[in-house]
Amino acid sequence: MSRNPADSSHDAPRARLTADEAVAAGRDFVELQAGPAGVFWTEYDPADAMCRIWRARDGVIEAVSPDGFSARGRVYEYGGGAFCLAGEQVVFVNERDQRIYRFAPGSLAAPEPLTAEGLRYGALRHARGRILAVEEEGDTHRLVSIGLHDGSRELLAEGADFYAAPVLSADGRQLAWIEWQHPHQPWTATRLKLRRYAAEGGVLDERTLAGEGDDEALQQPGFDAEGRLVCLSDRAGFWQPWRLEGERLVALPAEAGDHAGAPWQLGASSWLPLAGGELFTTWFDEGWGRLGLRAADGTLTRIAPEYSLFQQLAADETHCYCLAASPECPAAILAIDRRDRRVEVLREVAPLVPVERITQPLPLRFRSGDRDAHGYLYLPAAEQAASDGAPAEPPPVVVFVHGGPTSVSHPVFSPRFEYWVQRGFAIALLNYRGSSGYGRAFRQALHLTWGVADVDDACALVEHLAAQGLVDPRRAFIRGGSAGGYTALCALAFRDVFRGGASLYGVSDPLQLDAHTHKFEARYLRWLIGDPVADRERYLARTPLVHADQIRAPVVFFQGELDAVVTPDQTRSMAEALDANGVPNEVHYYADERHGFRRAVNQAHSLEAEHAFYRRILDGGI
Repeated sequence: MSRNPADSSHDAPRARLTADEAVAAGRDFVELQAGPAGVFWTEYDPADAMCRIWRARDGVIEAVSPDGFSARGRVYEYGGGAFCLAGEQVVFVNERDQRIYRFAPGSLAAPEPLTAEGLRYGALRHARGRILAVEEEGDTHRLVSIGLHDGSRELLAEGADFYAAPVLSADGRQLAWIEWQHPHQPWTATRLKLRRYAAEGGVLDERTLAGEGDDEALQQPGFDAEGRLVCLSDRAGFWQPWRLEGERLVALPAEAGDHAGAPWQLGASSWLPLAGGELFTTWFDEGWGRLGLRAADGTLTRIAPEYSLFQQLAADETHCYCLAASPECPAAILAIDRRDRRVEVLREVAPLVPVERITQPLPLRFRSGDRDAHGYLYLPAAEQAASDGAPAEPPPVVVFVHGGPTSVSHPVFSPRFEYWVQRGFAIALLNYRGSSGYGRAFRQALHLTWGVADVDDACALVEHLAAQGLVDPRRAFIRGGSAGGYTALCALAFRDVFRGGASLYGVSDPLQLDAHTHKFEARYLRWLIGDPVADRERYLARTPLVHADQIRAPVVFFQGELDAVVTPDQTRSMAEALDANGVPNEVHYYADERHGFRRAVNQAHSLEAEHAFYRRILDGGI
């Protein structure tokens, strides 16, 4: 299997990764497209926080982004669908001004803007000489099409609170999209819309095909080679492919498991129709990603089983492509020959650690109350867990709580996990109730229970690991970003399980978040906790800031000053409350960061500072 590393210039691996090395190795592939002009992808470089467009064609891999441009959108703050192909041209959203540009790779001409300033765009898709997109103007969202050559704008749909995934059939006669209204999120309840056009161009009809109630979330509509509409629906318990036949959706053959994650970003592609009735698809098996090609007769061929995460499926006439990751590889681009299923690695990120020394994740399934929860455990080697030549003992553990809260942690290699295990810490990734990838019922289990169910699961995880002698429960820490920071703060306020913790741009006051966050999540708290007026007492009972006097364990905070999702006052207020109560804490602000840290210098600093904070606690310095 041939391989093309994204960065092979590093020296031989050292005994320990430094924070700078762990972050520098965090280069990642973000989006993927394939067409006659080659295979294109966006590649995030933590050194300068830029997302550049790269191309593979005829065995040559090269960056094709014009200098100074970064392909990244900000629709709904989380972006997605930031570039597409239009014949020999590339169309993309520029991060700095959020305008849509087009350029021809290899041309000396400057990229040409197609849209005006002051708007945001995402979910780009080329169709018949125009670019379909979600347009954001302040708190107003629309579906539009933009002329590829003249930038002319046509309004396609407006009136719904949110839109996603516009797609036009090959003959131009059918337009499908996803929309939803407050208070829903795109993983709780959405509508599948279909508009049909007459041959001369007028609208024949428009209807809602599914999602009239609040018990179904649909995503990723598309058309197969015969022009039939296919989408993913969770009406049967998992996000699986369904096809429109006549007036109703009919389930296609599928594995039992989610065929997509929660759509926090636009532009997801986890299934793809191919000629001859084949379906290129990925799904989750108890949180572990799978990839396969399903023939028209339903026969499934598994592809690349050594990988555990697959995203951004694409195809051309001869190959299928996807982004992938595994417990031994942080990021790769795979090419699958459609005739013989042979897999080639077009490009990958080197792990910086010899394969034989990489820590393998142990799948976890454990009881929490009346339900199961999930996760993965990364254990340090015995010689790393021991200190000063003493016999190895159960190591300290850091529970990593993902954000969302409807996101998920994947069992893939991370240089940051290696940074921790090389220093003697076990890492436990928690997929608490509400995480995606385990079906609708598991996601819905967080309904009105945020701040309780997730905290129960975090504590049950430590108890489960300690009962098996895998970790030392007296040296357990908890950390999380955004919603994960809220869980960490709740666990420190309402339970006596953790020795300390970290909140990275975490929520400390849900009522304040409800009043001041951005539109996309403006009503999310109603689903997670309840109505902020009618259920005010429930909010207060689950507010770490209100109960700051119950926190006794030290806390370290990390916060971007430009964060529009969880604003800096959430961190500032919590740290001040701990100061007033005499609880040891540290606060690190980053003037140039938003929600999530993108700059390498800040990522390395936060990683190093968090480890040093825990180390001082264990050594008695705090």
